[in-house]
Amino acid sequence: MNLDQIPLTRNDGTPDTLASHKGKVLLVVNVASKCGLTPQYEGLEALYRANKDRGFEVLGFPANDFAGQEPGADTEIAEFCSLNYGVSFPLFTKATVTGPDKQPLYAALTEAMPEKHGNAAEWREKLRGYGMTPTEDPEVLWNFEKFLIAKDGTVAARFAPQVTPDDPEMTAAIEAELAK
Repeated sequence: MNLDQIPLTRNDGTPDTLASHKGKVLLVVNVASKCGLTPQYEGLEALYRANKDRGFEVLGFPANDFAGQEPGADTEIAEFCSLNYGVSFPLFTKATVTGPDKQPLYAALTEAMPEKHGNAAEWREKLRGYGMTPTEDPEVLWNFEKFLIAKDGTVAARFAPQVTPDDPEMTAAIEAELAK
């Protein structure tokens, strides 16, 4: 199945697919409201606003896979994102992004791009220091991992959770895809 054919549901219950975003550069991010990386919402929103008129979208997929850091219902998540970070990019229903029951989009993304940019080993070590058992590639490592999807619907890059939205490597990859 192509990425653009995978059924998705927005957090308001509206059906969607990546096909409705065809021809745009997409940044797919698994997000969480109670994570040390949650402030990345601010950078994601800034990135979205700066580039949306150029054919760029951020797509947020709340996930509760990591330390229960996204416990809320879809409406609570949307309200949190709007009130605290002014999020206007599309949010989808909460999805499982790791393990055998992962959402089909995440199964396809991790298969297409099994390794990530950014120092994932350092992040894994940090998690172990907190007494957690991190996932290994190709699984999503933690909240705020990012997949860059090219205009043609292929996965162009993947970034580790601690790679911020304003990281030069990520912004260069986005710019390169927008220029195509």
